[in-house]
Amino acid sequence: MTRIRRTLAALALALTLLAAGGCGKEGSPPVKGPSPEALPAYQVATGFRLPASPTWRKAKRRGYLVVGVKEDQPYLGEKDPATGRYSGFDIEIAKMMAASLGFDPKTIRFKTIASANRETALQNGQIDYYVGTYTINPLRKRLVGFAGPYFMAGQSLLVRKDENDIHGPQDLAGKTVCSVAGSTPLMRLQADYPKARAVAYDTYSVCVDNLISLQVDAVTTDNTILLGYAAKAPNELKVVGKPFSKEPYGIGVPKKDTALRFALDDAIRARERNGDWRRAYNATLGRSGVPAPRPPRVDRYPAR
Repeated sequence: MTRIRRTLAALALALTLLAAGGCGKEGSPPVKGPSPEALPAYQVATGFRLPASPTWRKAKRRGYLVVGVKEDQPYLGEKDPATGRYSGFDIEIAKMMAASLGFDPKTIRFKTIASANRETALQNGQIDYYVGTYTINPLRKRLVGFAGPYFMAGQSLLVRKDENDIHGPQDLAGKTVCSVAGSTPLMRLQADYPKARAVAYDTYSVCVDNLISLQVDAVTTDNTILLGYAAKAPNELKVVGKPFSKEPYGIGVPKKDTALRFALDDAIRARERNGDWRRAYNATLGRSGVPAPRPPRVDRYPAR
């Protein structure tokens, strides 16, 4: 394909993304999640009881779990506005956890919770647990509990499929790299790789549109988010290099509910051993073409 034809094709795809994405929210290209038949089915634990957990007892009385998630991250946690259906890797993690706690995943009531409201939602009992690119860190551990981690994310780079000069952050000198204004990835890019030409927009979807239309050379943020975009357009985009930060994703639970946290720790390890974790990854983020990584070691820290 000539450069002109290639450029026109890229622009056409960018316009398609813009038209379908419409609202331009962060992480919201056109919804095209994994088909339900491609997703694993999770065996529900029979006779499971966790009387030491007030959260579990409350959910058992009501007959279902309320799980906090995100709705605008491709192949991680995404809500189809037409059907209301949630899909993605984090959604699958939430489902397999429910099955391990003795609840049919079909009964889960997902609740979209903004990042800034996660701790409050857990503290106030609005949700039973939260699964949504929730990085474990010491400050958050003062407010809530964390099971896991179930995935080790890290800052990475998204480039066009035919890009052969960028293999990692060491190749960014003179390149135009896009991230979100005020974000940690943007600040790390500016501080650690000053020879890159950093540009910032309000949303990652705009960065991706500009990448496809040849206006920037790369997009940078957590590799999980970038894998979602690559899964949306696998013929146009790819994630390159190894992550250059560590972001352990955990399942947020009420701080004092140690029994629930430990039960979820056990469930994560069991679902990794029986292959459910890998099958969930392959059906979601694995569509980007990046093989499933090795799951991180669960940090079963003592009660505080």
